[in-house]
Amino acid sequence: MTGHGGTPRRIYVDQTHLRGHVTGIERVATYLLSSQALAPHEVREIRSTSLASLIAWQQIGLPALGLADRSALFVFPGFPPGPLSMALGTRCITYVHDTFLITRSQELNWRSRLYMAPSFAFAARLGRRFLVNSRTTGLALRAFCRRDALVALMRPRVRDVFGLAELPGPATHRLGEPLRLLAIGTIEPRKDYPAMIAIAAALHAAGIAVELHLVGRTGWGRHAFLADPPPFLTVHGYLDDGGLRALVARCHLLMSTSRAEGLGLPLLEAQHGGLPVVAPEGEVFSEVLGASGMFITPSDPEKAAATLIQGLRDGRIRAMAEQARPNVERWNVLAARDAERFRAFLDIGDDAYADDLDGIVAPA
Repeated sequence: MTGHGGTPRRIYVDQTHLRGHVTGIERVATYLLSSQALAPHEVREIRSTSLASLIAWQQIGLPALGLADRSALFVFPGFPPGPLSMALGTRCITYVHDTFLITRSQELNWRSRLYMAPSFAFAARLGRRFLVNSRTTGLALRAFCRRDALVALMRPRVRDVFGLAELPGPATHRLGEPLRLLAIGTIEPRKDYPAMIAIAAALHAAGIAVELHLVGRTGWGRHAFLADPPPFLTVHGYLDDGGLRALVARCHLLMSTSRAEGLGLPLLEAQHGGLPVVAPEGEVFSEVLGASGMFITPSDPEKAAATLIQGLRDGRIRAMAEQARPNVERWNVLAARDAERFRAFLDIGDDAYADDLDGIVAPA
């Protein structure tokens, strides 16, 4: 892509997948690539009205637009671009939230395996321009993309979407009362909620009364714990912002046992409320949480429970609560830097990243 000397660009953003309830990933896509965020550039959002319309736009309509409007950029922040969009070359930009479509195919539903995974594998192999939500995602993508592809960081700013900043902080755990654990995320295999339930059971067996509150819609897959939930588990399903805010105010910490994430946005969003976060050991969780997180091995519930109990006794979990909001501020500084660099990219092309060793993920 050549520079345009600051002349506003026309940018088509594929939002054909946005219908009905908007997920956290979709929230990221809409505000990162909105007209307001990218002003003075002209953003044209492409929506669909049905599944057939989605497929038609992604496979034929958007590539055809690219041939007709030869100076425009095309950004795909949700579904991967269809194979014909690869003909757009450097004008095709794919925002990559994770690489699960390639690396964890066994945990995808049949629709994703049939439709999304092949397109993503093709785009990863042939694409020339990518945006990624974390350095961990960028490094994972580098294993599949061409060496000369631009892989640029565009970490999302973590907004206080649930209004948690007004809370005084997490509830104080007192000896003898239940430890209230919160989990946020769609119920699907990758989240590994059975491991979280096993950790809660291990806490109970160690003499710590526990309540596990799971907030999220039921996705694909079979989940035995929904049919026969343990007495300490409450499945809330979807909660509106007020309902979630009230629940966060009662909980002592947020827990994740996900087997893999590209970012883990709910972990950062919860930190707006000062909530301590417990997450699996892993590169992305270390990148996102830093010193503000506690890291466990979900496959070893007894050891994970012992780590939590020790954190309650030695005050580490209280200290994590004090680091939660500063960690969100740290992340948002990085996100603002990424957004500024991308706007420069829209003006002058790849030269915007020429001297930015932190803004790009270099090939190994």
